[in-house]
Amino acid sequence: MSDVTKDERDPELPGLLLTVERDALIPLLRTLPEEDFARPAPACPGWTVRDLLAHSSSALTRVVESRFEKDSFSPAANDRDIAERAGWSDQQVVDELERGMTEAGAVIARAGGVLDAVGLGEWVHAGDVRDALGRPGAYAGEGLPHALALLAGVTRHKAHVPLIADLDEADEPLLLGEPSGERPPARYIGDAPTLVRLYAGRPLGAATYELAGVEAAELNIFD
Repeated sequence: MSDVTKDERDPELPGLLLTVERDALIPLLRTLPEEDFARPAPACPGWTVRDLLAHSSSALTRVVESRFEKDSFSPAANDRDIAERAGWSDQQVVDELERGMTEAGAVIARAGGVLDAVGLGEWVHAGDVRDALGRPGAYAGEGLPHALALLAGVTRHKAHVPLIADLDEADEPLLLGEPSGERPPARYIGDAPTLVRLYAGRPLGAATYELAGVEAAELNIFD
């Protein structure tokens, strides 16, 4: 696993994460039977796999086109975006998602960090899709090292609660959030996919981990 303790922002990282995930996810989606698109997505209650993909594709299209509104990415806006694609075929949604995952990285890179969380969120949504389909490695895969590096940057940008994560998959601890004299760093011990679930507010299932100095709910960066 690559070094994920660096402080400087890598503007190319969100795009790299999206293209790595594109190459893994899109071939899977191209082979899905129609009934799989209608499966419920447990990570996003009330949504199906298709709804989740329509949300992801529309969000990336907004980024590519620099088309933002006052309530962009709000629950109401997400519902509108999904409804606008109700007449599309499943594969048209996948087409839009593929384009977005290909083209959004350059726009995110130029944004100076304010859109980095979108790149991370779309990678998490790919995990949500795998989770809904019962596929292994929902929040893992080749993109995981890039996602961890981006998570570190996003939590630092948000001045999130400081945390030191001792990951099963890494030799060096992952530093998250913004250190301050007001609060000592919290501590996490466990695997990286569970850490991602905690920061994304996803169901933990039977995951085993140790967390001290912070409540799990405080870690959610997408709340």
